[in-house]
Amino acid sequence: MRITVVGTGYVGLIAGLGFANFGNDVICLDVVPEKIEKLEQGICPIYEPGADEILERNLAAGRIRFTLDVKEAMEHGQLIFIAVGTPESPNGEADLTYVFEAARNVGRYMQEYKVVVDKSTVPVGTSEVVAGLIKEELQKRDVELEFDVASNPEFLREGKALQDFLYPDRIVLGVDSKKAEDLLIKSYSAFKRARKPFVITTPKTAEMIKYASNAFLAVKITFINEMAELCEKVGANALEVASAMGKDGRISPKFLHPGPGYGGSCFPKDTKAVSDTAKKYGARLSLVDSAIESNEYQKDRSAQKIIDNVPEGEIGILGLAFKPETDDIRESPAIWIVKRLLECGKYTVRLYDPQAMKEFKALFNDVQGITWCEQAYDVCKDAQALAVVTDWDEFKNMDFDRIKSVMQGDVVFDFRNIYIPDELKEKGFRYFGTGV
Repeated sequence: MRITVVGTGYVGLIAGLGFANFGNDVICLDVVPEKIEKLEQGICPIYEPGADEILERNLAAGRIRFTLDVKEAMEHGQLIFIAVGTPESPNGEADLTYVFEAARNVGRYMQEYKVVVDKSTVPVGTSEVVAGLIKEELQKRDVELEFDVASNPEFLREGKALQDFLYPDRIVLGVDSKKAEDLLIKSYSAFKRARKPFVITTPKTAEMIKYASNAFLAVKITFINEMAELCEKVGANALEVASAMGKDGRISPKFLHPGPGYGGSCFPKDTKAVSDTAKKYGARLSLVDSAIESNEYQKDRSAQKIIDNVPEGEIGILGLAFKPETDDIRESPAIWIVKRLLECGKYTVRLYDPQAMKEFKALFNDVQGITWCEQAYDVCKDAQALAVVTDWDEFKNMDFDRIKSVMQGDVVFDFRNIYIPDELKEKGFRYFGTGV
């Protein structure tokens, strides 16, 4: 099939690569020349395991192209997937500027029937607005062309996005016509043959499924983080609590991992957006609102734990991305922790992350008190304390005899609980985990 993907950010690029990998004829559109130039050269602008290989393979096969030409992109696709950013506005709602501009471009350049698909995470009812904008542009051209607007939300985990696209748990299609449904199912025909579950529903319900899924996971993370704090207070072990809970089939162990709070491009933005939607419609989402507030508290609690136990000095921080296997630092707990420590005026920091150094440097470019390290052990040199903020695999089996020989202090803040407390205590460290 001929497929156009608007946007080559995280969602758009993974979708484009995935559709091309299934043998479709894909054009990806973006407005940033440098990004398109890199992609045409086979250089992936995001860090995602496996993306470079699939990009190179499908470029060589001629199944995927990248363009700045809006007209070419709009005329190409039978299906046009809108996968642009929907950043958070100052008031918490989703900013749909890029979505609406993409919709207008469809109306300006389409020459035949199209299925326009919202793949960006958008508020309920956006599909109707998109349809209205396309109609407006068609009326300006004084032409009548048939089209459908559908919703096909993504459920991608950063670091495992290609795996999630190629081997999904479910494919949600929000459609208003059988014609649109048939074309979308055809584009996902590989999944149909593999008997992957399709959820066929209305566009509004599909839009709500995405928000409800992310909000539920955010609440689940928040729940175990709050339980972890209570465990610390009463002397219980949050890891054992979570493990026992997870063995209950009604609960499951996924997302029951205490930590310094969730981050990334989805959960913080989507919880605030769905909360904003609820307020507009007069609905009560107290659980989600509490999760938003509690997550900010969890980040601050992690920073405060350092401040309460290390009076001053240099703090080594391992991990800056919001999770492992990505270079994304959006809403990362590391941002909050570094800011809090530097604002105190009593600390300097040594920072390292396997993939997110460039992004973190761009955010803290002119900030004093930061030493940028080239590898994990450099973070420990002369540090009063070591804090693990992101649980990259390379941090999990570090040589703590070597670490102790280069540190000035003896404190380890294991915010991701990747070490065995008794082993570090036997080596003379003061250990602080999350919930243990």
